[in-house]
Amino acid sequence: MMKAFQFIAAQKPAELREVPVPEPGAGQVLIKIGGAGACHSDLHILEAPPKPGPARKPFTLGHENAGWVEKLGPGATGFSIGDPVIVYGPWGCGLCMNCRVGRENYCQNPGDTKAGGLGSDGGMAPYFLVPSTRFLIPLGTLDPRDAAPLSDAALTSYHAVKRSLHLLGPGSTAVVIGAGGLGQMAIQILRVLSGATTIIAVDTSSDKLAIAKSMGADEALISSDAAVTRIKDMTRGQGAELVLDLVGANPTLDMAARVARVLGHLTIVGLGSGAVPVNFRGPAMECSVSSPYWGYIPELIEVVSLAQAGKIKMLVEHFPLERAAEAYHLLHEGKINGRAVITPHD
Repeated sequence: MMKAFQFIAAQKPAELREVPVPEPGAGQVLIKIGGAGACHSDLHILEAPPKPGPARKPFTLGHENAGWVEKLGPGATGFSIGDPVIVYGPWGCGLCMNCRVGRENYCQNPGDTKAGGLGSDGGMAPYFLVPSTRFLIPLGTLDPRDAAPLSDAALTSYHAVKRSLHLLGPGSTAVVIGAGGLGQMAIQILRVLSGATTIIAVDTSSDKLAIAKSMGADEALISSDAAVTRIKDMTRGQGAELVLDLVGANPTLDMAARVARVLGHLTIVGLGSGAVPVNFRGPAMECSVSSPYWGYIPELIEVVSLAQAGKIKMLVEHFPLERAAEAYHLLHEGKINGRAVITPHD
């Protein structure tokens, strides 16, 4: 048996519970967890009202996972016991066109799409069962306790930025709304992939904005009407080519719509349940409004390569499994400056 930090029921605090240690079946692999990131997506799951139909069964939280191969099930190949790995989060059918090119986050058979920690057992436990070695990416010399958030915070930001790279270059501007874990990664990725772009970070926290500046933001603005004016001034009244909203609440989306330019991209990553009114009067003409989800397996390989080269780095705060509830409380209060990572073996 082992302890696991589990979702119990809608709008109830998660709990540490005794569960069996999983045994890998055919093609499966058991991971000894080094780190499991605590994400705002988990807060949305915990705080959401019950959905119609049968109640969700308890499951272990943790969809940002990295660790070491502990045991291979029959027929599982490609890795050896002890290999450090990061786990790709969204698990598709593996057979549709999107899955076959590594886009399992957009599996075309929705009933087959799963993710450990988002409905089935995740990594906030000493051991984590992964359905196939195709979801494992070698970490090399990276420490799994620090690398875990690369699988979501970095991958999600990377995917969101990469789709808009053709808009970015000398004289262009990217606005990052929300300078928490995802925002900090987005700033670093923008700096690496499009170094000539002017990067503007916007947040309500001066502490997070200071971190954003240290990670490559050219300008850091407290969220306000004055910030909108400043962005317009910096872009000669045109607005930004790319606006990434990593919050997704109505006030941030309102700001995003006001500062996105004609033919630009307004990309909604945050799960704040806000909405952008789209009509002829706004956002700006032919501004594309998109809500990408996670990222592709090949992109996670690229993200890991950037981290191995020291070009991106997640600011992490470690918590032992017994302090997981405290980590989520601090996350809810906005007191985690980067990413809280649960480390079950510390």
